[in-house]
Amino acid sequence: MLGIDNVRVSRWLADNIEKLEPPFEFFPIEGGRSNLTYRVVDSAGSTVVLRRPPLGHVLATAHDMAREHKIISALGKTAVPVPQALGLCVDESVNGAPFYVMSFVEGAVLDSPASAEQLTVQARLTASECLIDVLAELHRVDIDAIGLGDLAKRSGYIERQLKRWSTQWNQSKTREFPAVELAEQLLRSRIPEQQGVSIAHGDYRFGNCLTDVSNGQITAVLDWELCTLGDPLADLGHLGVYWTDPGAGPGRHNDPTGAPGFPTYDEIVQRYAARTGRDLSNIAYYRAFAAWRLAIVSEGVYARYLHGAMGDNDLDLSALKQGTEDLATSALESLGGVAQ
Repeated sequence: MLGIDNVRVSRWLADNIEKLEPPFEFFPIEGGRSNLTYRVVDSAGSTVVLRRPPLGHVLATAHDMAREHKIISALGKTAVPVPQALGLCVDESVNGAPFYVMSFVEGAVLDSPASAEQLTVQARLTASECLIDVLAELHRVDIDAIGLGDLAKRSGYIERQLKRWSTQWNQSKTREFPAVELAEQLLRSRIPEQQGVSIAHGDYRFGNCLTDVSNGQITAVLDWELCTLGDPLADLGHLGVYWTDPGAGPGRHNDPTGAPGFPTYDEIVQRYAARTGRDLSNIAYYRAFAAWRLAIVSEGVYARYLHGAMGDNDLDLSALKQGTEDLATSALESLGGVAQ
């Protein structure tokens, strides 16, 4: 299995994870273009999930398995639904890179308009409300009480992110596109006061959650690789980039909310406000920031494919290139509604 040393990983699983019996079968879980995830089934049919960094040369800080394991271990003590952390291997002689093991959680990944067909119209509303309630619960967590107070700096979140992603743009851009630089200048000139500090997921949306399609409940929040401490409103703004209001078209290809039955973005923002008491009058800024950051992420993916680093020559690169431009334009449009 690509990315798995069957013999050594099987031995480690048998020695370190309770109630698992070899032999094991490994099945890659498709989706995403970052860390690799596998479903592991033992001889009795018990299932766990193994997560490791991408193959090849990667930045260790961007794919820190011990950090992800620490986060879900800590959040397992809270009301935020996450898989149970079962074990961490940092000995690279076992599999060529660190990995961790977590429980397998039932649920559907709602990552396209078509995936919404798995839910009734009523369940789509319930799932949306649950998605916001879980986010509010995440932002309510006492970071010191669960041992995550040292995860990152607590203040200056937007400033730090602007510095990080502007550097990324300069390193990965494949052409000049002034809208990205203009959006950055406007974002820097209008940074709002941070409303407290919370755990910031970094990529919170339906596509990074598991949903029970029978009742619309969120069963687990996944993909914590971008998690840090910071401004809680960044997660809500990020969700707004993916959210599609009723009648506004099919929406993003990797989000279900373009289908009928989902509430408007304004409605979920108001639900978050009611749950947290935070002032959301400047949410347009955070939506703009998220669109700007995603434009740079999109450009980085486009650059890697353009230069052959992803090994896939059949992908339509024009869509990735256009994605960068559309997101940067969206950031500027959102900034049009932000007070100077």
